[in-house]
Formats: sequence, structure tokens, C-alpha cells
Amino acid sequence: MVNKVILVGNVGVDPEVRTTESGVKVARVRLATTERLYDRQTNETKELTEWHTITLWRGLADVVDRYVKKGSQLYIEGRLRTREWTDKENIKRYTTEIMADEMKLLGRRSDGQQGGATMAAPAAQPVAQPAAPQTVPAVNDDPDDLPF
Repeated sequence: MVNKVILVGNVGVDPEVRTTESGVKVARVRLATTERLYDRQTNETKELTEWHTITLWRGLADVVDRYVKKGSQLYIEGRLRTREWTDKENIKRYTTEIMADEMKLLGRRSDGQQGGATMAAPAAQPVAQPAAPQTVPAVNDDPDDLPF
């Protein structure tokens, strides 16, 4: 069985970085990916933006804390994880997020560029990259230990 997600997108808000009671750093990033679709009937290009919640642990969370902010462009590899909890009104809630296994810093969104790039056509949009993208492997941790 395979549970693999690959995303390239832009950070929508400054990341949340916290430390668990046991001293482990964890970060949550809201990443936007935008797909551009051409409608032949109206001769218009439409954009469909999806928002993803990315959870990063330990070393990846440390890199997020130091270098990632709103507008940063990221490459993320990870896996889907669904969590459930009971809210204050005793209602069962669910969320699906991406548990990051790998992250690459791609730089900041260029002026005039809207949203994120898709992996189907990464060469279609120029990406300003540092000389050597930073890649930090993640550690598989217990998703029930999230402080969010």
C-alpha cells in the first residue's frame, strides 16, 4: 500500500511552531497549491486553489521556525493522516493533514505569480532557488501528540 503526497506551493500565513510537553518541536504550515484550468467555452483561464495543512516534526520544524514565512515556496513530500478529536461541545471532529517526511525550500513567490505550481508542469513556472536547497528528513512521530 502507498500513502504518498507531493506538493509544491506557497505558504499562506506565517507557520505555527510549538514545543510539546516532552520538548519536541512541531510546526504547522498552511500551503496553497493552485491549478490553472482553461475553459474552452468561455475562453477564460480559471484558478482552483487548494489549501493543505502540513505538520512537520523535529528537524523539519526547526527549519520551518528559522526560514519559512508567509509567501515562502515549499516542496513537500509526506503522507495523508486523518485525526479525530472531541471539541468543547462534545462533538466529534475530523481533519486530514499531510505529515511531512521531506521539505525543500524553493524561495519566495515571484511578483506577478499567483498561487503555487503543480507537479504536472513544474517547468511552466520559474522558481527562484537557492544554490543548494535544504532538505531535512523527518522522523515518524505519533500524530496523537500534536499540540494544535
